[in-house]
Amino acid sequence: MKRWGVMLACLTGLAGCGGTHVAENPGAPKVIVDSDYNTLSDDGQLGVMAAQLQATGQVNVLGITVVSGNQWLKQGVADALKAVERLGIETQVGVYAGANYPLSHDFSTVHQELLAFPGGDGYLGAWSKPEPKSDSDLVAPPDGFASHTQVQGKSAVDFIVDTVKQHPGEISILAIGPLTNIAQATSQHPEIVPLIKQIIYMGGAIDVPGNTSPTAEFNWWFDPLAAQQVLRLPVRQVVIPLDVTNTVKMDKAVYDSIAHNPAKQTTITQLFKQLNGYGYDGKNGFETNPAYTTNIWDTLTLAYLIDPTYATQTTQEWVDVNASYGPNDGKSTGYLTSPPPGLQKMTVVQRFDNARFFNLYTDLLTRPVPVKLPGS
Repeated sequence: MKRWGVMLACLTGLAGCGGTHVAENPGAPKVIVDSDYNTLSDDGQLGVMAAQLQATGQVNVLGITVVSGNQWLKQGVADALKAVERLGIETQVGVYAGANYPLSHDFSTVHQELLAFPGGDGYLGAWSKPEPKSDSDLVAPPDGFASHTQVQGKSAVDFIVDTVKQHPGEISILAIGPLTNIAQATSQHPEIVPLIKQIIYMGGAIDVPGNTSPTAEFNWWFDPLAAQQVLRLPVRQVVIPLDVTNTVKMDKAVYDSIAHNPAKQTTITQLFKQLNGYGYDGKNGFETNPAYTTNIWDTLTLAYLIDPTYATQTTQEWVDVNASYGPNDGKSTGYLTSPPPGLQKMTVVQRFDNARFFNLYTDLLTRPVPVKLPGS
């Protein structure tokens, strides 16, 4: 438990944690992954894919900044620490702890709202479970906690600010969780806004229903005020909403190519089967139902980053988020004309090249681990 005492001390600012050496690949897109991290659902899958792309010089992941969303912050940090250690990239890619609570929602508001305006799938992420207060409240990944990797002493906000200033015009942020960290970084240090190259989101539901509520997609619903603030920044922005992620579903054939390929069995593929094979209820999943399918939301942002032609259909729209209590809290809206003041046009992805994407997805998730990065 000693290592977790150190980790939690770093989280609360009571102890200093050493810096991380990043092996940069000249010419590769420089990326910050801002994530409500998990072991091997879509956030964790993107982490594996990004590490493999970094090993071949296609991206340069400068760090992972964690935010509450799918899980509370401390659990997400624990999973991210184990992820970088499992992949063998812990000395190159640091994990930075960010916001534990959203700017707007709180427990009372969330539950009052969903009771008053029922519908959607009711997924509450972190709000559906007690917040971990001590080491003993953390749940270990199936292969155990990180044994030697510590969270960085610098906060997620400070890391985002410092990194953007160090690499002006070069940093792409993959925003695959609630947008609290990015909202705080840009509001506290507005001088970084014109220095950000682009923000690529998995978030929103433009012309389709929401998932958590009838109108709202989870990432932007969890902290709609942060989403509203970040979407209004004068930065190049790309939105990959439910409109497209609903159409890119993993089926049994793709699942089997990862979980049941005898020539490509790794720690990752074993965990993939354990954590993705039995569905959300532990019963109805790929291992029990040949017709089962599931979304793999966040992973599309990484494919778009390395090659925007993975998107086969896009529009240019003004996008906004409602941040007021009520049935439309967290609802995202696209405007083709007559936008509200303060918005700018951004790229909204509508369709993906599914076959090509799943070739990439399967390849990256079945490559050998640990990952061998340049300079490691």
